[in-house]
Amino acid sequence: MLPFFAPNNNLKLKTMLTPKQSEFMQEAINLSIENVKSGKGGPFGAVIVKDGKIIARGANGVTSTNDPTAHAEVVAIRNACKELGTFQLDGCEIYTSCEPCPMCLGAIYWARPDRIYFANTKKDAADIQFDDQFIYNELELHFTGRKMETRQMMREEALVAFKLWSESISKIEY
Repeated sequence: MLPFFAPNNNLKLKTMLTPKQSEFMQEAINLSIENVKSGKGGPFGAVIVKDGKIIARGANGVTSTNDPTAHAEVVAIRNACKELGTFQLDGCEIYTSCEPCPMCLGAIYWARPDRIYFANTKKDAADIQFDDQFIYNELELHFTGRKMETRQMMREEALVAFKLWSESISKIEY
């Protein structure tokens, strides 16, 4: 078993990974290695597990698909949701070869899996020029202070959709 630090009641407690968990993480790592060797994208892979079985895989396809959102975690989430026929991944775990970037972390939280396991850290990624710190910094700023010009407009018109949503009896909440 390999050491793993898991949060529990806001404390970091040392626990051990099971052989099955190590197998799932190795699959995510293998996807990242294969992706580099094949030239299909960046060095990132992810798997989603439910009931002790891999139900979906994803590898970074940003450059091969010309899709900046095709990160391994997002691809795996899309595949898992399609496989399960749902937009939520409760009861699932995500194993990813690297600590998720801000976009992937947001997607993971929206998908609502039970837990995330990762191998490389965001610092490891930054060391090979995948540095997302500027995004973390931008998220802390008011939209008027961000590097990319951002303007709010037509709020009153857009609020119509929010009002319709809040009054709808046929909405599916998420």
